[in-house]
Amino acid sequence: MDLRHTMKGRRALAAVAITTGLLLTVSGCGGGDGGDKPSGTSTSQSSKGGGSKPQASPTPSQATALAEVKGGDITLTVTAAVRDQGGYVTVSGKVTNGGGQFWIASNWRGDERELSGNGASLAGASLIDSKGKKKYLVLRDTQGRCLCTKFDGGGVEAGQSADWFAQFPAPPADITNVDFQVGSMPPASIQISDGE
Repeated sequence: MDLRHTMKGRRALAAVAITTGLLLTVSGCGGGDGGDKPSGTSTSQSSKGGGSKPQASPTPSQATALAEVKGGDITLTVTAAVRDQGGYVTVSGKVTNGGGQFWIASNWRGDERELSGNGASLAGASLIDSKGKKKYLVLRDTQGRCLCTKFDGGGVEAGQSADWFAQFPAPPADITNVDFQVGSMPPASIQISDGE
């Protein structure tokens, strides 16, 4: 019972940390014209750009990506890998379906047949520490459900994106470079940062 409450609390804390980080990133990435004007001067930017909306620019998410890998029509972007004081690493990002059909995330859920409730999720993801020669699997709650995103509807619609996260046991403090691996996607080399 205590473990369930602890995991729910950590999950909520991770969601708040991710949301806060994304908000700070977006708010800090204004401007982009290289001038000395503050980023809040959107009227001068829109008149210069012919009426384009600066908020619609995909540049902030590309600038903050730790890694991006492609497998067929699917693009996996890792935007954060944060080590918290509780001994966990939360990895998060976005998956984009660039194809013309619904993408089913079935091969991302892992090989576990005895555990139910992980469906189309990132339950099969792992962090690979090449230096320490260790593989870290996604954490589970007491009922075997992963501490990771479960995709609504089993996947991602054509032309759409979905945010994701997965929590892992933290590698030793001196290990900051790891590979994130899920399903048949190529490994994404990422750097772990320390949370506050």
